[in-house]
Amino acid sequence: MRGHHLIAACVALFLALGLSFRVHSQESAPPPPAPNSSDLDNDTVFRVNVDMVQLNVAVTDKKGNYVTSLRPSDFEIVEDTITQKLATFEEGNQEPIMLLNSSQQVSAPSPSDSSVVDSGPGTAPASKQINSSGANVFILFDTSNYMYRGFVFAQDAISDFVRSLDPSSKIAFYSYSRDVARDALLTADRSQVLRGVRTTVAGADAALYNALLLVLRDAGQYTGRKVIVVFSNGPDNASMVPPEGVGELAQSEGIPIYMISTRETNKDPMSTAVFERMSSSTGGQAYFAKNWKEQEQAFESVRDDLSHLYALSYYPQPNPNRGWRTITVKLVGEKAKNFHIRTRNGYRPRPTGFSPDTPADTALAR
Repeated sequence: MRGHHLIAACVALFLALGLSFRVHSQESAPPPPAPNSSDLDNDTVFRVNVDMVQLNVAVTDKKGNYVTSLRPSDFEIVEDTITQKLATFEEGNQEPIMLLNSSQQVSAPSPSDSSVVDSGPGTAPASKQINSSGANVFILFDTSNYMYRGFVFAQDAISDFVRSLDPSSKIAFYSYSRDVARDALLTADRSQVLRGVRTTVAGADAALYNALLLVLRDAGQYTGRKVIVVFSNGPDNASMVPPEGVGELAQSEGIPIYMISTRETNKDPMSTAVFERMSSSTGGQAYFAKNWKEQEQAFESVRDDLSHLYALSYYPQPNPNRGWRTITVKLVGEKAKNFHIRTRNGYRPRPTGFSPDTPADTALAR
């Protein structure tokens, strides 16, 4: 129940700030009512659109080196206890491989099957194909008063990171203090993003988790590989939402969070623990840099990670679990003994009948 309350708090904040939601149509019928025991006794079947769950998977050996050239047959995905079939496979920035056609997605439950098939966040509608390589990278830059010292050096590190990303990637750039600014919407135009970086100015208090919540909402509008890279120079001291709720939302949306922080955050053990937990649970990584050189190295590490990720997806098999669904990604055969996998560990299906609308300017974002 704690997870439900955290997600509900995040959604309530969206609504309080005027962020709109729209009903997700399912043919011409209204959304089905929530099941109860009498419904299940009568073998009633509740159907919603089955979406494609997307996973970013890093595979490394015992020395931490990236493992390349793996094949779809090397991976096994289990949701709860149900083995899944890979629908698409992509390595790095290569073109994705389509492994299932539309007729092979998910077999419809029989009339005697009382399972509930839910669409979930972190998924792309089955009608949308992933047909381009490269990641959508959302950069979130701390411009609070924690950043007064070395502000220009931080801008330089982010600019170098933007230039170094694969040309096939698209980038969006946000900055935050107490409020959030969409300085550059998702684009392949590097010059537009760099202008956004250079026009940022240092602000006041830091509302990191508020900002992450909005970036997650924006990123959720896009299909394909998505990651968030956060550069933070200090702890959060102004957010209205808890980090646990934001972290679980990122897990459910399937968006890895990479945290690059400095010694200012290391002075706050609670923030350090939150950053590590949030990045680990979403399949990203946390970096704590003692100086500007280490921050540059952290950005280089993120770039290398993005270029070596495997992108896997599957259409969930019928699953009666409407709560948290655990995802386990394994390597089969001898490879399972020698390699380590890093990815998100699950998701919570989105409530039936609702999906986010197009991002709109609010009091939170300018």
